[in-house]
Amino acid sequence: MKRPVWIDTDCGVDDAMALLCACALKDIEIVGVSAGVGTTSQENTFRNTRNVLALAGRKDIPVYPGSKTAWIEPYMPAPAFHGEDGLGGAVIPESDAPVETEYAWDAFYKAAKKYEGELTVVTVGALTDLATAIVKYPDLPKYIKEVDIMGGAIDGGNTTMASEANIRRDPHAAQCLFKSGIPVVMFGLDVTEQVRLTPADREEIFRKNTSVTRLMEESIQIPLSTNLRQGLDTYTLHDVCPVLYLSKPELFEGKKAAVYVETQSPLTMGKTISDVYALTDDKFPDKNTLVMLKADREKAVSFFKELMLSYE
Repeated sequence: MKRPVWIDTDCGVDDAMALLCACALKDIEIVGVSAGVGTTSQENTFRNTRNVLALAGRKDIPVYPGSKTAWIEPYMPAPAFHGEDGLGGAVIPESDAPVETEYAWDAFYKAAKKYEGELTVVTVGALTDLATAIVKYPDLPKYIKEVDIMGGAIDGGNTTMASEANIRRDPHAAQCLFKSGIPVVMFGLDVTEQVRLTPADREEIFRKNTSVTRLMEESIQIPLSTNLRQGLDTYTLHDVCPVLYLSKPELFEGKKAAVYVETQSPLTMGKTISDVYALTDDKFPDKNTLVMLKADREKAVSFFKELMLSYE
């Protein structure tokens, strides 16, 4: 039996690549995808997710509408990296798959119960949809095997000096997950920033002209331009990391720790606070998070290229 996986996304540029990689994995079954607000509006992320899955030839995977707002925090889009539409202005065909109307958290709970504790959840956006399910269904944690998240940072941030974007967009929802007792594997900026595509990597991918490589090439132009203004010629595969981990966990190294989220201070709102570097082991009692700290860049990028180039 293939490993059942649910993906929650705010489908922007690197989310799209994460979805395409997930669809190319042979050892998982994507049982559902939810799309909520984040890098762009929920209406955009829902449409983008459906269209990307259709491009991957997976119109059979149901996409459920997620949250339109964070629990408390105001809307924080990222047009400087993802464009106004979330896909950097890249145009792909509209999906004609049936439109799901059931809310993400309800569909997610049903799937979790169906797989009786074997469901792995991958989140590559804000944690609003998952946290809403946890609050609405208090017995949900016992039905989830683990949650692999792209989010947070032990050191620094990319939205503020202290916070990473996916956590900052809904820190209260993130805190809900980390306090739920569900095992979490955290791919924060500490590890995702190590997995970068060089110009040579991109050139190798774009030599194969497919609808998938064209989407990637067109969609990354805005973030690449932003990076170049900052003196960087690389593109970081943030959201791809937890997807690669599903099939090749050996690509990453981490340490079990506790993680909590700052939800009070305006200065450090959304900061993921951890005892991962503590000198003693008794700083926080509940160490339910595997904090990833190291990636094998060469092997991770090679696997990414293999998956993206598997499409015809």
